[in-house]
Amino acid sequence: MISPIVSTVEPILLVGGGDVDNAALRRALSRYPNVVAADRGAEAVLAAGGQPGAVIGDMDSLCDAARARLPRGVIHRIGEQDSTDFDKCLSRIAAPLVVGMGFLGQRVDHQLAVFTGLVRRPAQPVLLIGPEDVVTLCPPRIALDLAPGTRVSLWPMTEVTGRSEGLHWPIADIAFAPWRVTGTSNMAEGPVTLEMDRAGMLLILPASGARMLEDALRAAPRWPA
Repeated sequence: MISPIVSTVEPILLVGGGDVDNAALRRALSRYPNVVAADRGAEAVLAAGGQPGAVIGDMDSLCDAARARLPRGVIHRIGEQDSTDFDKCLSRIAAPLVVGMGFLGQRVDHQLAVFTGLVRRPAQPVLLIGPEDVVTLCPPRIALDLAPGTRVSLWPMTEVTGRSEGLHWPIADIAFAPWRVTGTSNMAEGPVTLEMDRAGMLLILPASGARMLEDALRAAPRWPA
């Protein structure tokens, strides 16, 4: 078992090396005092006026100028190449919630690797925030305070079944799988409750629902480690 580098009872802001809106990141830095950067994500944190408490990754992309601005002991180089920087960070963070920025809206292969990381470590709740969407791995049960008409997309990463209340198209009795049936562009008819039988379903909502989804994740039960 890998020992955590960062452990906290408060949510952690994890910043990746993808595109991050500077103003949005500044707001997030004021909300989340515990900040971890995935390799080159440290550059975005510094540019927004923040200071990461830890920088974790293989350190193949962090520029020398950013390195020089980081205090001694902040950089944690993980040299193996069998996992992504995102996965390296998740495996070394212990927190009630990880809020990720800089992981959506970038290269498709990087984004797919991040989604795989969510499924690989289901016991760690993660909320990914992008310019258009927020994404999380569905917990065993989650209650969402959604307005009628809100887009609710469900994307299976494996074979998974579940139940819903409040969706325009209920999901009971559907055997989801990425090669068979997916659940994109469903719609809320009001507050929504989702239950999943196993870890493997991505929940995708409009970015405007980030704060609501954060509250819902913090109240939801976790998958076992």
